[in-house]
Amino acid sequence: MEIKAKLNYLRIAPRKVRLVADAIRGLPVLEAERRLTFLTKRAATPILKLLHSAEANAKNNFSIQKENLRVIKITVDGGPVLKRSMPRAFGKAAPIRKRTSHILLILAESEKGKAANKQKHLSKARVVQRIADAEELKAGAEARLMKAKFGGQPERVGPKRDAPNNAIRRIFQRKAI
Repeated sequence: MEIKAKLNYLRIAPRKVRLVADAIRGLPVLEAERRLTFLTKRAATPILKLLHSAEANAKNNFSIQKENLRVIKITVDGGPVLKRSMPRAFGKAAPIRKRTSHILLILAESEKGKAANKQKHLSKARVVQRIADAEELKAGAEARLMKAKFGGQPERVGPKRDAPNNAIRRIFQRKAI
């Protein structure tokens, strides 16, 4: 299972962002967070925010804890280039290219995390099944109690479905006709 997070149009050149991306590629999420926190590059802050976003996606969408996650892939691609110019001598202009970056971060669950998560989901399924079984037993017990009290089928509450004037009764029970 892959958890993705994207950051588009970051106003830092891709060449500079790739230096930071290479520092966290393949690491567990907790170690990647530590490295990004203490890295002095300007691109470390947006990548750290992107990592937190991917963690939140994993927790909310897949119920995976961040201790079980690993950065398996991080790509930095070039975005659109803003073209500006700088005045130079003799009335000339020199081009300036302000580059942008697109970052894609992909996390995956580690093997030990998969085993723990699978066990957790199995236990949730068991709890749900036990609740369903308990409700079924409770409904059966109520039916037996009604049968014992009144000597037959429990009476229905509400209008009978097979009555001929049931349609008329339903019309006049409405708030608006």
